[in-house]
Amino acid sequence: MPMRKQQEPAPARLYDVEDPQQTAEEGLENYGRYINSSMARLYRFLGLTTLEWRAYGSVVVDVHGKEYIDCAGYSVFFHGHSHPKVVEAVKDQVDKLALSCRVLPHKPGADLGRLLAEITPGDLQYSFFCNSGTEAVEGALKLARAYTGKPGVIATTGAFHGKTMGSLSASGRELYREPFCPLVPGFVHVPFGDAEAIEKAITEETGTVILEPIQGENGVIVPPDDYLPRVREICDHYGLVLILDEVQTGLGRTGKMFACEHYGVEPDIMCLAKALGGGVMPIGAFISKPEIFSPFDSNPHLHSSTFGGNPLACRAAIAAIEVIQEEDLVEQACQKGETIMAALRELAEEFPEVIAEVRGKGLLVGVELTKEGAGGMLITELVDRGVLALHSLNNTMVIRLLPPAVITPEEIETVLTAFREGVKAVAAVIDEL
Repeated sequence: MPMRKQQEPAPARLYDVEDPQQTAEEGLENYGRYINSSMARLYRFLGLTTLEWRAYGSVVVDVHGKEYIDCAGYSVFFHGHSHPKVVEAVKDQVDKLALSCRVLPHKPGADLGRLLAEITPGDLQYSFFCNSGTEAVEGALKLARAYTGKPGVIATTGAFHGKTMGSLSASGRELYREPFCPLVPGFVHVPFGDAEAIEKAITEETGTVILEPIQGENGVIVPPDDYLPRVREICDHYGLVLILDEVQTGLGRTGKMFACEHYGVEPDIMCLAKALGGGVMPIGAFISKPEIFSPFDSNPHLHSSTFGGNPLACRAAIAAIEVIQEEDLVEQACQKGETIMAALRELAEEFPEVIAEVRGKGLLVGVELTKEGAGGMLITELVDRGVLALHSLNNTMVIRLLPPAVITPEEIETVLTAFREGVKAVAAVIDEL
């Protein structure tokens, strides 16, 4: 298996900070005063009172120079932080053409569109570029409605598709939906993993089904093997557009280039973001079959984005895909994920009072805990031991590990040791939580 040597870290105090502690305190104070006071209080409550300063490979360095292995990152850093090839592509492009005037086409965008058509499954061909995952979902939903002429959309409970109005309407947790009701009409939610529930929910107004192949923010929920194939059959039978949201699962994260390939299913529209920018630039996309994309034939400006598909982001995405291919990152994700999950399942057997289940595919790993309060405590224990992890937004009982595919065997061992020590600390007080 090809392994990329980690970049050597530069000095942590990139801006020649004389007093790291004062800098951290001022940063958190300004964050609370000018960004999000509630989030700043949460940082303090969890003991996260430092600042991330720079990053390389699997490592994030704070303002004090302390290193953390990044198993968080929301699936953005599949390539690791600051991958040299992606960084070099962006540096090269910024000297040529950073942003587009939008009157003329540019080569990076055209090249990325061709490359995505080559690597995505089935007949997906036409790409629209945007800046984030929620924008990709918004565009996909608009395209599906324009094509079918029907406003009805079937989504799933526990789903997470983003937080703008259309994608939030498809998302499946009331905590985030309720403050913004009424949302976009026409959305219904059915249980994830139940294809027959989708069929029962179809009406004359239904035109679209939107799913994540694996639900990430709901706690890494892996569906039955026959679920997506059956959904594909249902959509074909009733003439529905199938949107697969691969924002979190796409581009190698699950041990396949796209998670739908585990099930042999081809979507009508696919949404991408996160890892598409190689951990360096923000970029999202939705990719469609030619027939579904036909509304753009009569009006090429039907949907647009000023900064979407800018040359810098497209160069980063091209380099990111090339890195995945050249460094065999998909296979690395598969093998390293198996190693991590096998060790965590052994830990679950040893500490059943703390860990209820370990599940996932590739380097999308979910650890479900037995008590609500255990999640925050375990994340704090991991941070103290130099490991960054996430809880799931739609299921706080689940800790997610999303390490880069370039994580080394030594770093994996460090993560697993930290996890064992953290779980042991939680086990000591689990009855009090």
